[in-house]
Amino acid sequence: MNSKHIRSNEHNTIQQLAKTLMVQGTTSDAGKTTLVAALCRIFARQNKKVAPFKPQNMALNSAVTACGGEIGRAQAVQARAANIEPEVDFNPVLLKPNSDTGAQVIIHGKAISDMEAAAYHDYKKVAMQAVLTSHQRLSKRFEYIMVEGAGSPAEINLRAGDIANMGFAEAVDCPVILIADIDRGGVFAHLVGTLDLLSKSEQNRVVGFVINRFRGDIALLQSGLDWLEERTGKPVLGVIPYLHGLTIAAEDAVDTQQVTEKPKLKVIVPVYPRMSNHNDLDPLRWHQDIDLEFIYASEQQKTPLSAADLIILPGSKNVRADLAFLKEQGWHDDIAKHLRYGGKVWGICGGYQMLGKNIADPLGIEGQPGTSSALNYLPITTTLTANKTLTNVSGELSLSDDTANISGYEIHAGQSQLISAEIQNETLQPIIKIDNENIGLVTNDGQIAGSYLHGLFDQGEALQLIIKWCGASISPPISHQQQENIALDKLADACQEHLDLAKLNQILTTWRN
Repeated sequence: MNSKHIRSNEHNTIQQLAKTLMVQGTTSDAGKTTLVAALCRIFARQNKKVAPFKPQNMALNSAVTACGGEIGRAQAVQARAANIEPEVDFNPVLLKPNSDTGAQVIIHGKAISDMEAAAYHDYKKVAMQAVLTSHQRLSKRFEYIMVEGAGSPAEINLRAGDIANMGFAEAVDCPVILIADIDRGGVFAHLVGTLDLLSKSEQNRVVGFVINRFRGDIALLQSGLDWLEERTGKPVLGVIPYLHGLTIAAEDAVDTQQVTEKPKLKVIVPVYPRMSNHNDLDPLRWHQDIDLEFIYASEQQKTPLSAADLIILPGSKNVRADLAFLKEQGWHDDIAKHLRYGGKVWGICGGYQMLGKNIADPLGIEGQPGTSSALNYLPITTTLTANKTLTNVSGELSLSDDTANISGYEIHAGQSQLISAEIQNETLQPIIKIDNENIGLVTNDGQIAGSYLHGLFDQGEALQLIIKWCGASISPPISHQQQENIALDKLADACQEHLDLAKLNQILTTWRN
């Protein structure tokens, strides 16, 4: 590694050792996450020590690191692209919305407080120090740091005290690539408009553009690329084609793309406002024998849950509020009807809590203090506590006298207990054994099951066992990790072909030298 420079600014004095490159987007979902992942995989193939980094992430999909910290799921995927284990420094600030105006603030992997938007705005100076500390630590250990921005750098109302985009880039003095999604339309307006809304110093650190998700004949785009370069004086570093069937977990938005033609199993997922870790469901969505449908509520009229073999209640960042929403839609009645017709129900984390007797939040961890009556299918009661469980686990799944080895992770504030008085006349079986401890439950009639474990569907053997429990048989799936690695290689191959990597390396080598 070559030492670059020492820069003094209002935030800190930073000795930058690694070559840092930041990818910012003209909009959310422009392709920042996937471009950073691709660059991580490309540098890893060159045997370079490369790390992903996102200063501030706002997402309800998260992962647990080996040290028991919590980071955005996207940074865990990018770490896999770099062939390294996830670390809390890859995403030093994570915001998990629990209402329209508030979020849980997680610094260096640990939840410190719930804050309203105005309070967090005042807290940003403290958050920036956490960001710079993480970047400094990574700079001493890696040759390259590939940084992902958040949203757009041209969001005027968020410019003051920014730590997610140009505020970070200015603090560490790194070059920036601006990426835009041509599939949305208006790509040249997005790029030129974003650039024009930046300050002069910010414009100067934008070293080039990448156009993402292009379909068609590149020759038809060339006149636009020439105009863009002449208009801005900055190069187009690449045009990445639309990659169909790219099975990489979405950062936060629910990806409803399906690959199923002749399904053997129908699965539906009711979508509540604070649904979290929906990436749990990707292995089902990607499997050729499974038809998975997300059911969204309509503002005009109630949308019933359609007929299915399996209903999955996913995780939630605000379980009591999402439970109330589920009942408002009448989905609790649809679940009862589904069970009367012999269907299966599986609860994950917050969805598991909803299947119990009640959910208590005496400290107001996720909203106003209080207790809510749950769906009353499992004899458990849940209490939300200030200490969040964050752990990676492995063990054994047991269903219908069959077993499968599993691994996954737990992220939850609630602690659930069996109500002994309620189970005297019931026979319940634990479904998961971890370190000789039984967790999760399945009812005696074999219709309802759930646990706190995320990532359970990621292993092919476990997924087949659960589908067998539902009364169907599917072709053997490859593991989620294998599938994601195949997708990351496909993405990196496309970027190696369509990006000007020589120009990019020149930029990284000569920046500020």
